[in-house]
Amino acid sequence: MSANNNKASGGFTHEKVETSNFLMIVLILLVVAVGGLVEIVPLFFQKSTTEAVQGVEPYPPLQLMGRDVYLREGCYNCHSQMIRPFRAETMRYGHYSVAGEFVYDHPFQWGSKRTGPDLHRVGGKYSDEWHRIHLNNPRDLVPESNMPEYPWLQKNLVDHTVVAQRMSALRTVGVPYTDEQIAGAAEQVKGKTEMEALIAYLQGLGTALK
Repeated sequence: MSANNNKASGGFTHEKVETSNFLMIVLILLVVAVGGLVEIVPLFFQKSTTEAVQGVEPYPPLQLMGRDVYLREGCYNCHSQMIRPFRAETMRYGHYSVAGEFVYDHPFQWGSKRTGPDLHRVGGKYSDEWHRIHLNNPRDLVPESNMPEYPWLQKNLVDHTVVAQRMSALRTVGVPYTDEQIAGAAEQVKGKTEMEALIAYLQGLGTALK
């Protein structure tokens, strides 16, 4: 009798949820949103995710422009910059990645795509000349490589007129560049090639925890 009354009253029943596509979608989205907030919001207040680890500094001008080249050429499509805390990964690449290493990256280059090896700890692993040869023609060093060639990087000059703007924009989102660093940035990259800038960026990756 009570079951019939509940059904007749049109109450919020399990059957009503299951038979209404719209209601089911709304409730699923609500549950996912609440669950996501519960997991994500605390990360904004943890020191381990919001403060740089010892040794991590904002990118110098040349490395910053090299990072722009890295993004423009789509290097992140084949290389991740996140070492997982598994024995197989740490034995091959080094110390696993921690959030405090990426507080000045906007956006960071984490990812799971590894057509090529992870690059997070590549800094200092090879010489500048090795990187130059590898970027000009990877097969000169790794015959089985399917990485494309980037010979134009050796000819293109870094646009020194935009580096101060880049640094100022990053300062607005929390990267602690000083007025002096921004003012002197253009001179530090003037006349440098994109190849030099990209190599400088690669040589700085992951060196803080080595």
